[in-house]
Amino acid sequence: CEKARKTAETEVFVKINLDGDGIYNINTGIKFFNHMLEQFAHHSSFDVEINVISKDNDNHHIVEDVAITLGTAINEALGNKKGIKRYGEKILPMDEALVLSVVDISGRIFSKVTADIKDEKTSDFETVILPHFFSSFAQNALMTIHIKMLDGYDTHHIIEAIFKSFAQALKIAVSIDEKNINKIPSTKGVL
Repeated sequence: CEKARKTAETEVFVKINLDGDGIYNINTGIKFFNHMLEQFAHHSSFDVEINVISKDNDNHHIVEDVAITLGTAINEALGNKKGIKRYGEKILPMDEALVLSVVDISGRIFSKVTADIKDEKTSDFETVILPHFFSSFAQNALMTIHIKMLDGYDTHHIIEAIFKSFAQALKIAVSIDEKNINKIPSTKGVL
């Protein structure tokens, strides 16, 4: 699935293959954010291409518009969601950091990131934007996301564990449930 978003602030292009091998080509202009999105691609096994042109050099707008475009692309790639597992969860350690991510591809939009991050920045990434990334993603992917830091103190490790655990939870949720391959995973018949 390919999606583009053009605003007065950014131009974002996203290409995603949910049945990929974790191949990525990512250029957002934010070194640490690139690294996190590369982790997302690798640990989800999604093929991901992201290219950003920033018109105002504001990292907040870059992160937000990538989240919007990536979430929209994933929602469209899922189609009617027939046969997917719908739910996924992963507890993932990275050194001293430990993070739980849980997703529900439900059509219901909610995002909560609970993480005690003391640093305002890590590398060239403003940590205050982290919850907003997942909120914007959830709104456009039409899913529920819960992320909870269980332990940790190193900001880089905490955020990297968040992206890795989220990727692996999402990988589970979008995978095919072989026993219910022709069913929408809801008693309502739609997600």
